[in-house]
Amino acid sequence: MRTGTTLRAAALGAATLMTITACGSGGEGADDSGVSPAEADLTVVTGVYPLEWLAREIGGERVAVVQLTEPGTEPHDLELTGRQVAEVSEADIALHVSGLQPAVDEAVGQEASGSALDVADVVELHPVGEGGHEHSEEEAHAEEGHDHGEYDPHFWLDVDLMAQTAQALGDRMAEAHPEGADDYAQGVADVTAELEAIGQEYEEGLSSCEHDEVVVGHTAFTYLTEDYGLEQIGVSGVDPDTEPSPSQIAEITDIVREHDISTVFTEPLMPAATAETIASETGARVDVLDPLEGVTEDSPGDDYPSIMRGNLDALTAALACS
Repeated sequence: MRTGTTLRAAALGAATLMTITACGSGGEGADDSGVSPAEADLTVVTGVYPLEWLAREIGGERVAVVQLTEPGTEPHDLELTGRQVAEVSEADIALHVSGLQPAVDEAVGQEASGSALDVADVVELHPVGEGGHEHSEEEAHAEEGHDHGEYDPHFWLDVDLMAQTAQALGDRMAEAHPEGADDYAQGVADVTAELEAIGQEYEEGLSSCEHDEVVVGHTAFTYLTEDYGLEQIGVSGVDPDTEPSPSQIAEITDIVREHDISTVFTEPLMPAATAETIASETGARVDVLDPLEGVTEDSPGDDYPSIMRGNLDALTAALACS
């Protein structure tokens, strides 16, 4: 782990480099909307897609959003370059959810504590392990040290918590740039309306289903399943890097058979091998349920609203909802 001195030195060096080089793309100083930090009224830096989406929707053309994670890569394992540390240091708002990306937490804590907006301070995060099928004590012990800590950071699958975060972000933008307060307030209103519409669609779509068991690769869907009375059955824990043991796979395979579960879900940023193994043993099919940690060509949409709606379509088909 780098010390604070090392991080600060890297940031200073990278800041010098940034004054003589053009901005790159995808986590190296770019804003895909075309708004550069030099042109914007505010700059927001973040490391995970749902927070990027919020910042872009609320900030509009006034705000440059710097995404630290390259598109199509796993956000949990992000390591920051010197230039990215400088971007964190120089941002007007460092938007993150503590526990999700240790490198971002470290950089924010050491370089941007004054500009930090931690979602964990805005919404009530769920303790890890809530709201789903539990593995045996032996298997749970094997997963220790491979999670995000005490709390599950995947709050963005709960549209109400996303709306709370949107309000907090809009307020922070207005505080940092009062001249744009009306625009930021309108952005919050538009985002909140979109989130409410998605929530209503989920309420209606999942109101009458033959099944309630959702078998997933890792337990990133607690916020979603708890909201709608579903049971999340994870092959592995909250960390996608945790390899399931043969006994875990056998346990989930037995559950799929016992409950006549039709679908085993995999994710765009995870290998499908385990889901395919369980499916081949049980006759279930494999489909994608996206935890929205990033957008890839395998995602069931191209932005937060369309992916959430794609997830709803996948769930209603898997659970035989009418």
